[in-house]
Amino acid sequence: MQRLNFLLESGGPVIVLLIAMSIVSLAIFLLKTWQLVKLRAFDRAFVTPAINAWRSGRADQARALLAGNPSPLARTLEAVMRMQASGANADATATEASRVAALQLDIMRRLLRPLELIAYLSPLLGLLGTVIGMIRAFQALEQAGSRIDPGLLSGGIWEALLTTAAGLIVAIPAVVMLQWFERVAERTALDMRDAVGRLTRPAPAQNSLWREQYAPIREGGEAS
Repeated sequence: MQRLNFLLESGGPVIVLLIAMSIVSLAIFLLKTWQLVKLRAFDRAFVTPAINAWRSGRADQARALLAGNPSPLARTLEAVMRMQASGANADATATEASRVAALQLDIMRRLLRPLELIAYLSPLLGLLGTVIGMIRAFQALEQAGSRIDPGLLSGGIWEALLTTAAGLIVAIPAVVMLQWFERVAERTALDMRDAVGRLTRPAPAQNSLWREQYAPIREGGEAS
């Protein structure tokens, strides 16, 4: 408690702001981590079985694997299956998949902008506090006149540098958290594109190029 009071007295309003920003960034980290766990954002085990079931004609089994799963991947695959079951063409299916994927990614990226703002502003606030502290130190030195006390200047400088250190202490974890959450969202987006591509690509037997090149071989003949 005494150290906190010392920091508040030495850093002034800037330290108060940095402490508040550190609390906000910690709250965002806990909330986003809970959100990702709730959304099962790291679960990929259901993707391949659901795609294989759908492509082999076992639609009920595929839907059962996705039912009740809050994962952004599951929601996107469900949208594609729904469009294909309704007889929609490839363009309409792709548009719907993009729409659902964008909404799901937006949910995953919520609250990241405040975290980005904290990571950007914390060092600047720390630098501002240092500049203000240096100004005060030199003002005190000027008021001392000919009775210059080196201890007065050095003491004022190190107290001013406290805000720079505090700003970096707040900013570094915020940057790490932001990069991690962004990476999770980017990986989910890549997995969405991959899963949708696997679900919507034509089956080999329905592909004319595949039939022309490989059907004779499958029938026991020689490819010419």
